[in-house]
Amino acid sequence: MTITADELERRLAEGGVALLDVRTRAEYDGASGYPCDPRQGHIAGAVHLDWEELFEAEGTPLDTDAMRRLLSDRGVDPDSELLAYCHSGQRSAFAVSALRAAGLVARNYEGSWHEWSRLPR
Repeated sequence: MTITADELERRLAEGGVALLDVRTRAEYDGASGYPCDPRQGHIAGAVHLDWEELFEAEGTPLDTDAMRRLLSDRGVDPDSELLAYCHSGQRSAFAVSALRAAGLVARNYEGSWHEWSRLPR
């Protein structure tokens, strides 16, 4: 259920996957973030989708139809493999759980922005 930075980079180059940045809009835009990260922003090609939007209530993921609509409305093909990241892998783990509960194929980039922001990319 996880993906490494090297595999993520390769899969993005190959295509057929959708990368979801499930942090806040301000983190995605680089307007805020954690001081431990050498740079702010997002991984090129990522679509912003705050992880909380994947739940209709605390602990209750959207149903399959609602989840597919939400993704489609964001320009994401819900039938592609969905790769999620956040800052340190925790919020993206919740996102992946919600996506998988809706019957979608999803994996978590556990290193997330904390790792990616340090890579020479």
